[in-house]
Amino acid sequence: MESPVIDLQAIRLAARKLEAGALVAFPTETVYGLGADAENAAAVASIYAAKGRPSNHPVIVHVAPEADIAYWVESVPLQAQALIAAFWPGPLTLILPRAAHIPDQVSGGQSSVGLRCPSHPVAQALLREFKGGKGGIAGPSANKFGHVSPTTAQHVRDEFDTEGDSPIACILDGGQSEVGIESTIIDLSRIAAHGPVLLRPGHISAAQIGAVLGVAVQAADAAAPRASGTLESHYAPRTPVLLVPSAQLAGILQQMHQAGQNLALISYSAPAAGMPPLAAQFPMTAEAQAYAHDLYAALRNMDHAAADLIVVEAPPSGLAWQGVNDRLRRAAHDSSAVLAGFKK
Repeated sequence: MESPVIDLQAIRLAARKLEAGALVAFPTETVYGLGADAENAAAVASIYAAKGRPSNHPVIVHVAPEADIAYWVESVPLQAQALIAAFWPGPLTLILPRAAHIPDQVSGGQSSVGLRCPSHPVAQALLREFKGGKGGIAGPSANKFGHVSPTTAQHVRDEFDTEGDSPIACILDGGQSEVGIESTIIDLSRIAAHGPVLLRPGHISAAQIGAVLGVAVQAADAAAPRASGTLESHYAPRTPVLLVPSAQLAGILQQMHQAGQNLALISYSAPAAGMPPLAAQFPMTAEAQAYAHDLYAALRNMDHAAADLIVVEAPPSGLAWQGVNDRLRRAAHDSSAVLAGFKK
């Protein structure tokens, strides 16, 4: 990715807005975040209000590369230190026991807090300018709750500035996000009893994390902390999404077309013979990282196609695709019900 131009004047303005309690949208390598001063409870509450986000759904605190992690947490276990050394700055969020002086608004009332150090140069410049690099920016994705995350500044404008009354004081433009899906989330808040636990898959795999720690990463259990982006319905466009296996794609498209459905398609396979006419189509690549980079842009693009359904060819099921498949499963959480209703 080409390095974006750092507009120092815009960075300073954004930092002052954050320090005054306002909301600022900023780019990261994963998606664009909707930022507020993580230690200002009223500012964090305004994130929830702007997004329509449930107050018990935690947000992630973004910190500068030089930040004192110990300020935010009760303790920094050796496992956290190892993962920070291996993957920060980068798309990895660590869940750790929250320090008592950190407002519980950032963790949805839980005793833990999620921390991440982004690698995007604009995000890093903002974090270094904000409170002299000693602050933290609470920053969930800059979209309405449950909708498709933004990967460009224009996506943020489309989401919030529809009637000229955006709750965002300013938007920093850092180009298109390089990774394209949200960070991997690992719970280390119960490390002694449970080991490392994967709460949300992402660009950094559980296998990579396990290799650093020397132990297998566990799946989330019933007592695991709540984490961003883990509800069954999430990352969804306004148009219903139907996830279809490759082998069934052509047949399902034909049947639905014959039933009068106006369809948009996101697929990575070559078009099959006899493909019905489509309202729109977004061709994807069969390479996992490139697919992730384009996924949210594809969903947003197809959401504007005036289609009845967005049909998505289900990606491969390998480990490299875990993050992508997680996002698509949540975006298409009603797929089986839609398909069952159609077959009746």
